[in-house]
Amino acid sequence: MDGFAGKTAGRAALNYPLGDTVPEVGETIEIAPGVHWLRMPLPFSLKWINLWLIDDGPKGWTIVDTGMPLEDTKAAWRKIFDEKLGGRAVWRVIVTHMHPDHIGNAGWLTRKFPGAEFWISRLEYITCRLLVADTGREAPQAGIDFYVKAGWGEDLIANYKARFGGFGRAVSRLPDAYQRLEDGLELEMAGQTWRVIMGSGHSPEHACLFCPALNVLISGDQLLPRISSNVSVFPTEPAADPLKDWLESCEKLKAALPANVLVLPAHNEPFTGAHDRLDHLVHGHEIALKRLKQRLGQEPRRAVDVFPAIFGRKIGDDVISMATGEALAHINCLIWRGEVVSETDQDGVVWYRTG
Repeated sequence: MDGFAGKTAGRAALNYPLGDTVPEVGETIEIAPGVHWLRMPLPFSLKWINLWLIDDGPKGWTIVDTGMPLEDTKAAWRKIFDEKLGGRAVWRVIVTHMHPDHIGNAGWLTRKFPGAEFWISRLEYITCRLLVADTGREAPQAGIDFYVKAGWGEDLIANYKARFGGFGRAVSRLPDAYQRLEDGLELEMAGQTWRVIMGSGHSPEHACLFCPALNVLISGDQLLPRISSNVSVFPTEPAADPLKDWLESCEKLKAALPANVLVLPAHNEPFTGAHDRLDHLVHGHEIALKRLKQRLGQEPRRAVDVFPAIFGRKIGDDVISMATGEALAHINCLIWRGEVVSETDQDGVVWYRTG
């Protein structure tokens, strides 16, 4: 999920063309021909998400990412509709991935503009539908076992049970049909051709949108300038290796993009320096893996014991599920590399050590 700024980023070689200039809520800034930047508030440690309103001429407008279904956000959208659309409707809503700050208003927007197309990758749509279906369910035993294995105590397990199913309350009712985004697919936006570049690790099938003619990338959460995106293991796939997927996606983006591309990220400000940033992300994770391996070489430890090896901040109960997921992503990566093994004690808790 978004909202967890657990690992901070280096600033070297990044340039912010607009400096400290940001759009006010309900306002837009044209950052490239036909591409307008807007920001919406978030109730997390990350206070804002960047969204994109794209002028498609006579066809109307395309929205890329939608914000959360908060009253302040909807009011800001209404202001934009009244003042910025020039009498033309939104004809398409594109979502980079299924986290609530990106997909939260997709259903609301497509119902507000009847006939508007909804575009998203298949895995993001299906995964979102599955998570929404958990609303009102009791926490499954598989989830409880997952966090017990990670070293959670009774209070944290009780909190997990109480919060389970909350995803659906952060997403407006999804559209019942979608148009599929696929890797390499070309779309027309702002009078130019944009190519879909898929990544994963942060979410199952995250879509970035690259326009060679404008030299602009809408990166969603796949490439951020000041923080690194959360890469987590979840109870539904406890042996997954999302960090491998993430590292491979970083290399894929670097190969696909010019070094001077203007990156329009979901959080923080638009920037240039994508290659340096991608290298820094890969290097940062490899350093974390090295520190983790050293820590597990001293004595066996649980997932909750290795946070200091990975994060540059104290982990509170408000973000412990994301921190646990990311710790397990690093542990699982070392397991798949053949460098760490695990043992389960009589209480069902898993202890990891170098093999």
